[in-house]
Amino acid sequence: KIKLLNKYAYYYYVLDNPIATDEEYDKLYNEIKEFEKNNPNLVDISSPTQRVGDKVLEKFEKATHLNRMWSQNDIFNDEELKEWLNRVYKVNENATFLVMPKFDGASLNLIYENGKLTKAITRGDGKVGEDVTLNAKTIPSIPLTIDFKKTIEIRGEVVIKKEDFLKLNEDRLKKGENTFANPRNAASGSLRQLDSKITASRKLLFIPWGIGSGEEEFTLSSEEFEFFNKNNFYKVPFIYKAKDFNEIINAYNEILKARDEFEIMLDGAIVKVDEIDTQVDMGYTVKYPRFSVAYKFKAVEKVTKVLSIDYQVGRTGVVTPVANLEPVEIDGSTVSRATLHNFDEIKKLDLKINDFVIIIKSGDIIPKITKVLVDRRDGSEKDVIKPKFCPECGSELLVEEVLIKCQNLNCPKRVVNSIIYFTSKNCMQIEGLGSKIVELLFEKNIIKNVLDLYYLKYEDLVGLEGFKDKKIKNLLDAIEKSKGISLDRFINALGIEHIGEVASRLIATEFGESFMELNQENLIKLDGFGEEMAKSYIEFMSVNKDFVKKLYEIIKPTIPKKIEVIDNPLKDKIIVITGTLSKPRSVIKKELEALGAKVTSSISKKTDFLLAGEEAGSKLEKAKKLGVRVISEEELKKLRIKNEGIKV
Repeated sequence: KIKLLNKYAYYYYVLDNPIATDEEYDKLYNEIKEFEKNNPNLVDISSPTQRVGDKVLEKFEKATHLNRMWSQNDIFNDEELKEWLNRVYKVNENATFLVMPKFDGASLNLIYENGKLTKAITRGDGKVGEDVTLNAKTIPSIPLTIDFKKTIEIRGEVVIKKEDFLKLNEDRLKKGENTFANPRNAASGSLRQLDSKITASRKLLFIPWGIGSGEEEFTLSSEEFEFFNKNNFYKVPFIYKAKDFNEIINAYNEILKARDEFEIMLDGAIVKVDEIDTQVDMGYTVKYPRFSVAYKFKAVEKVTKVLSIDYQVGRTGVVTPVANLEPVEIDGSTVSRATLHNFDEIKKLDLKINDFVIIIKSGDIIPKITKVLVDRRDGSEKDVIKPKFCPECGSELLVEEVLIKCQNLNCPKRVVNSIIYFTSKNCMQIEGLGSKIVELLFEKNIIKNVLDLYYLKYEDLVGLEGFKDKKIKNLLDAIEKSKGISLDRFINALGIEHIGEVASRLIATEFGESFMELNQENLIKLDGFGEEMAKSYIEFMSVNKDFVKKLYEIIKPTIPKKIEVIDNPLKDKIIVITGTLSKPRSVIKKELEALGAKVTSSISKKTDFLLAGEEAGSKLEKAKKLGVRVISEEELKKLRIKNEGIKV
């Protein structure tokens, strides 16, 4: 009966092709529910009754992805596509491609173990996300069980259909609640409800697009979609196989044609190398896979009017002009502001207040003014005058040709934005300390800078609007927990101009606790460092050294160990691990990486060794076909150089 009920649900929710009436479904559902009530020890994990949200969480716990989740590198025209294809062909001149829709929703990673859904994690920072398993189980298009017993990560997008989005907003209006800006926000907000009953009440859909851990089971990405279909996931529409540029463009145009009529928001097409061996060979940048791109749809253009210009002060003091516009709807969201970046752009556009302008927006791109409609001017237009004084603190501004900057380190807006950046997820990751709370604490004079966060006490927060005992305790715990964070995140959190995550990691790894004492010569030697970056870093440390020292002494960041690998038989070798070994694979992987080896998940012609344990399976067969050397743990011991091979 459970199998029959799941079949009804699959046809209704996934295929959108009901094979039973609501009455038949409800009758069978209640019969199963009654049986489970009388036989609680016989409840089946795959029963649809297990989808009903019945728990309210206080907060979401963090969870780690088995394999990192990556973002997609966006391209916007045929020339960029050709450039990417040329890079692919340098690795594999016979590569083929998959072209599929890019759905506009919230990314989700599902972990199945022994055929059962055990974890559902949001993308987060790519390595760690939020555990939303209870909510994911309420989404009917996510199978609770699959016909695959090994551990596997199935990744996809949680979306809401356009029609259901409109109904959801209508209901919220009737209740006097704020409406969602677009279907993507609705899907993301629905997935991250602490009360899983709310998630269950929203018609969410999970669309699979890839596999993380477990990808080694396949040789082609197209095989992954066959696997999804076989295991009753939503069948992805408009998937095309393509051999070259022309076929990719044809597929892209077919997806573009379907965009407006299709029931789910699409914002582009994913173009991906089909051969997994080639994907492994191409690898990743710091942010993106090199083997796939998102070819975004052309930006939607609209005409609107510039009503006024505001000035925003950022954390580095740079003053950015922002145009206030007559509200206009683009791609399902209302746009009323557009960043102008600097006065050089205003000059190039010849922009005036009261001008009619063309504005574009594509997907996540910030709305941008591309053209001023000069012929529509009627004499009411006013010149945009460069401000001489900071709109926040009144200090005289440094006004250069392009850059306008507030030099006052105590400017309220500079301080607030620097604190918000400091606490963000890529920096100190202090949970519960969002922009609104930072602004409130600053406004109430409870904190004046990031250092004050570490002196906050329970008494400081009691009585503030929305602050109850549990919230105060959680916030203070999160601040305390941020102590001991890695030095690279600490450096990144300082918000030094031109110094981001990658640069911070290089400085922390190379120089450790002497990071405050560096000179131009030290920094220029680092890979990717230029004179402007070095100058910015040195000036910041010179001006703020005492403050950084105090902060450092309180937080006591963890210094990353710098590992220098001397020559050994495994240095720079590409190794794949398979089968059952004497230690967990993760442990062996770390040991091999410490010796300078590169451990990957898929066999290719470039693989140097396959380390094979018991029950090695398909990887072993593939290694033999490709002529890759297969070694046992015993042979690995002979190859390895233990601790004497590593200088720490």
